[in-house]
Amino acid sequence: MRTLPTDPRGYPVPYFVEWIDGKPDFRVADTRKLAACIYYKRCWICGDSLGQYKAFVIGPTSAVSRTSGEPPCHVECAKFAAQACPFIVNPRASRRDAGMPVNKQEPAGTMFEHNPGVALVWVTRDSMAVSIRNGVIFRMGEPEQTFWYREGRLANRDEVRAALETGLPALYELAHDEGDAAVLELDTAVARATRYFPPHATGAAIGMPA
Repeated sequence: MRTLPTDPRGYPVPYFVEWIDGKPDFRVADTRKLAACIYYKRCWICGDSLGQYKAFVIGPTSAVSRTSGEPPCHVECAKFAAQACPFIVNPRASRRDAGMPVNKQEPAGTMFEHNPGVALVWVTRDSMAVSIRNGVIFRMGEPEQTFWYREGRLANRDEVRAALETGLPALYELAHDEGDAAVLELDTAVARATRYFPPHATGAAIGMPA
């Protein structure tokens, strides 16, 4: 990440950020970088080649669906993003839409606009890019390590549970629209996600294998 350019405030500009009129717009992802990350297995944050482990920066509901709208990163890059991104670090932050490019491409999949206040770094060896109706999503393999963050620090179990609960009504609304089988499937997915909640004292739930 040391090779990344910086903005006037001194913040590193991630690889994926779109530059508009010579200035980085952190709200907009460069679709060309998305393609490069998929085909050349590059880190979404720094742009360098990925290794054996892939880390996704996601919200609590993505731990249920096991999907991400963004490509994976290096583990350390993902941790940096979870602890430094202003939108992630400030639970009261909202997305600014003023001045957005008219042709901005929305993230693929189902996106919830609320800020859950908690971010998860999901570390896995396996992931797969999947084309869907409105773009590409990434299916995440079984996690080998998880880190939960709130306000730039490791989150505790109660904070993670509360953050997930804010997103569950929207998930269950979608599931009810699909029928009873979808609701039962969601019940199972939610229970599975809670296995990766941190213990009260720490935000790291699973140890990296030797």
